[in-house]
Amino acid sequence: MFNFEKLDVWHKSIAFADRIYELTGSFPSDERFGLTNQMRRAAVSVSSNIAEGTSRSSSVDCARFVELATGSLFEVVSQATISLRRRFVTEQQYKEIYNAAEEQSRMLSGLRASLLGYMREDELPSGSQLSTLNSQPL
Repeated sequence: MFNFEKLDVWHKSIAFADRIYELTGSFPSDERFGLTNQMRRAAVSVSSNIAEGTSRSSSVDCARFVELATGSLFEVVSQATISLRRRFVTEQQYKEIYNAAEEQSRMLSGLRASLLGYMREDELPSGSQLSTLNSQPL
């Protein structure tokens, strides 16, 4: 078993990507190379970055890949918002995506903080991208 397979957040990100694939399957065909492709790639990138990060020899390097995974997760939320506005997804489907992304964001934040040796999110260095982005209400 690879190290990343031991992480609950990796398993959740795989399930998240599966769900995004299901939802985007009903998008209009003219979105096949647009929003459909973007959402799928970003969703897949979450688990891929977690996996790649665990191959790194330092915690700082691994934390950087966790940060990239978080960025990909935020991309999916942004794209889901556009999908909702375009009526490609229902309000309920949007909430499902959003809630799953919130949960993964918390898990990724905790993993990153753990890798960097911080006890709590508010102990991250001021100006840290993660502490700034995750402290903002959505």
